[in-house]
Amino acid sequence: MNAATQNKQTLLVGLLSSAAIGLLVAIFYIPTWWVSLTAPNYPEEAFPDGVKIHFHMNGVFNGCSKTEKAEITEEVALDCVHEMDTINHYVGMYPIAAGGPVERGFSQFLMVFLGVMLLGFICTRPKIRLAIMAVGFAAIAAWMYLTLYADNGLKLENAGYVEALVTSLDQEASGEGEPEIVIGGIVGVLRDSLEESGVNVVLPSQAQDKVADASDKQQLIEQLRLNYEKDLEHRRVGEPWNGSALQVMTWHYAKSLGRYFNNQDEIRPMVKNLNLAINVVFAGLIGAMLLLLFGARKNSGLLYWLLVLVPAALPVFFVIDYSAWLWWYGHTLNDMGAFSVKPFMPTVFGQGKVAQFATHSYPSIGFGVMMLVSALLAVAALIRRKQFAGER
Repeated sequence: MNAATQNKQTLLVGLLSSAAIGLLVAIFYIPTWWVSLTAPNYPEEAFPDGVKIHFHMNGVFNGCSKTEKAEITEEVALDCVHEMDTINHYVGMYPIAAGGPVERGFSQFLMVFLGVMLLGFICTRPKIRLAIMAVGFAAIAAWMYLTLYADNGLKLENAGYVEALVTSLDQEASGEGEPEIVIGGIVGVLRDSLEESGVNVVLPSQAQDKVADASDKQQLIEQLRLNYEKDLEHRRVGEPWNGSALQVMTWHYAKSLGRYFNNQDEIRPMVKNLNLAINVVFAGLIGAMLLLLFGARKNSGLLYWLLVLVPAALPVFFVIDYSAWLWWYGHTLNDMGAFSVKPFMPTVFGQGKVAQFATHSYPSIGFGVMMLVSALLAVAALIRRKQFAGER
């Protein structure tokens, strides 16, 4: 095979893989799957999509929109994540936030990890590939460590993940402040007198403005901190707030599990398992990085081809993980539920029925983008295979 043909193939692989990397970025910000519940007590006029939620890579978000009809007046859209949690808890199901805590918390690292793998796949020179991947993996490892274990590491998480944590606690995530309080009369005169004496007086509305000046993510983190410190005050947690993602993830998981069924004898072991899982996944990702670096030394072997096969299999991994968590929801029903039902497998794809509710579970645009990524990478892998075969 001549040099011109090889250069053309290298360019094609680079273009296809670069397009896949761009689509991986897009996937992180669009819904991957949606689920809806419909029932007679949720009429179509008021709930055209039923009680609908959207699954993203970094959390579960409201899928209901505000109804705009003459006979129906809504200030804001119904929070359908909370509504579905309320419906599900009657049969003993844990809240949605109890599912996939590790996957959601690590999602940003995993997507960048896949991107670095594809950058390594694009490169045909082992030494350059090794350097690119070493720098990328080192950056991810440092990012993960600081996020999970350093004080205030939650600030390094993406805003969508933090928003999902706040809204799952039934809190408003808009961050809007209260209207300004105007002080007049004798209290106003007293304030003026104090200020003339050199005493700085800060009104409640002014203090709120200082918080509002912070970014939306910082405001959301502040809401989480205030909730945590309330739990600390009531001795529901034992350590002061340090703002690390590990602390917030385990605390939030315990709070989600105990939202409807506050049986601490059941919750504590589950939280302990989550803490272990987070540390194992962290160590596992570091190990995977080292293994891939070992395989990046040459243009052949299973470890090299994993650089493209793993990102291409993202839709498969998503469906497996999604199905596993649905199984968990349906098979870990709490005895404290209002109604006793046998363990069941919720609908993964299509339409099903639970009691009076019809369940709908279908891919959203994000899953379609995942499939497009798989197609692009399949073509890139075939071209690269042909390219390497021609060099022998």
